[in-house]
Amino acid sequence: MITTIIALACVTFATRYLFLAKHLPFTIGPKFQLFLSFSAPCVLTAIWVPIVFMQNGELVSNLHNPYILGATMAILLALKFKSLYITTFGSLAVFFVFF
Repeated sequence: MITTIIALACVTFATRYLFLAKHLPFTIGPKFQLFLSFSAPCVLTAIWVPIVFMQNGELVSNLHNPYILGATMAILLALKFKSLYITTFGSLAVFFVFF
């Protein structure tokens, strides 16, 4: 068990180090950089979609669900204000009002 944890830690460190160390002669091409730019939105979408649309293992179809209302408000606030703080606190306020 401890061997597996140490091995995975080494692999994780090595992969991060290759991308972050400036003195290594390793660069990423522009196509790969473009490809990597989509990874954060994909990971975040994979996290929030089940939270918002799945409750107790079932698809939520009720539009009065506080998760759906909060997510909808977050989208609208992000499009209008483009501010992280307004989007976060505004959508949290909507979520807590309807929760």
